[in-house]
Amino acid sequence: MAGTPRVLRAMNDRAALDLLLEHGPLSRTRLGRLTGLSKPTASQLLARLEAAGLVVATGTGADEPRDGGPGTGGSGTGRPGPNAQLYAVDPTAAYAAGLDVTPERVLAAVADITGRTVGEFAVPTPGRRPAEPVVRQVTAALDGAAKAAGLVRSDVRRLVIGTPGAFDPNTGRLRYASHLPGWHSPALLGELAAALPMPVEYENDVNLAALAEQRLGAARGHEDFVLLWNEGGLGAAVILGGRLHRGFTGGAGEVGFLPVPGVPLVRQVTKANSGGFQELAGSQIIPRLARELGISPIPKGPYTEVAAELVARAAADPGSGPHRRLLATYATGLATGIAALVAVLDPELVVLSGTALTAGGEPLRALVEAELAELAASRPRLVLGDVREHPVLRGALESALTATRDEVFDTLTLR
Repeated sequence: MAGTPRVLRAMNDRAALDLLLEHGPLSRTRLGRLTGLSKPTASQLLARLEAAGLVVATGTGADEPRDGGPGTGGSGTGRPGPNAQLYAVDPTAAYAAGLDVTPERVLAAVADITGRTVGEFAVPTPGRRPAEPVVRQVTAALDGAAKAAGLVRSDVRRLVIGTPGAFDPNTGRLRYASHLPGWHSPALLGELAAALPMPVEYENDVNLAALAEQRLGAARGHEDFVLLWNEGGLGAAVILGGRLHRGFTGGAGEVGFLPVPGVPLVRQVTKANSGGFQELAGSQIIPRLARELGISPIPKGPYTEVAAELVARAAADPGSGPHRRLLATYATGLATGIAALVAVLDPELVVLSGTALTAGGEPLRALVEAELAELAASRPRLVLGDVREHPVLRGALESALTATRDEVFDTLTLR
């Protein structure tokens, strides 16, 4: 079939590039063994990728044992060969960017093709009304991160923006995030497309945190899991068959609105922007619980930080006093909502993420697990998220890098 050798070469090229990303610098011999290619074919492959600007020689290192050593069926000594030339993916082959948007700031990062973050920049957005139009906030954050990396905006191949709520694919408008000022204009996506010279994708922030855990953290190797997020608000991400489930309007996982026992039934929740699970176990209820239990002093600051500090303090208290009661009450509220998710989805794994959950550590996780065992028929494994530093931003970068690598590593387009 015409073109088959080119297709096979491109498949081998991509396999080699993925192995170099996974393992780091490799010699021709080691790469040949991992790909199943002969040493001459591996040499040709590396020469081709080096000429294309996708790999670079990075120095020398110990090669694999010579053929004929013990365990190879030969009669040699099996001693390591001399220092061999090592090759790695060229980190400058392409760059991708991610943005994490909250009501307080727009945080941008740029990563090279290997996934290493090379620049970050934050644009604060205090107050109910944005100090600058959203397009200016986004471009300022992106330009700042690019400058920190020694780049300019046009060097970035792709951008993924994470926001609370979700852009409805049917209308192009942001839904479920009335607390995000300036982001609800029906013209916003068009304005951003006109201002940015690269493809731009938009994703719910909790979905991106789940993607970070799936690629880098506690959910690696899992095809069906739920991530419960509690930071600025309660949300969930649903991964089914290894893929994000977004729902018809992008609102799958907006569990803050989920009606649950223990709080009054709130109608017209999108107008009230409250009700349900959020009122039972959201971050904002933790300072109130602490006051009701007589805990003092209550820290000052944004309620998300206050909640995390109170939960961490409660988790560190081994006694049976008010701190332990705070943790137990919070765990019961969390388990109530998780039980509803488990009854519908029956996931293999539930990941607890966001500072109001990870601050509780193992003591909180164990309490939630014990409560869930009483409330849910199925018993998913309950774990804490591993990606603690800017998980939304990390997920945005992972998403942008996946698409960028698919483009840049496609050597079928090379002559």
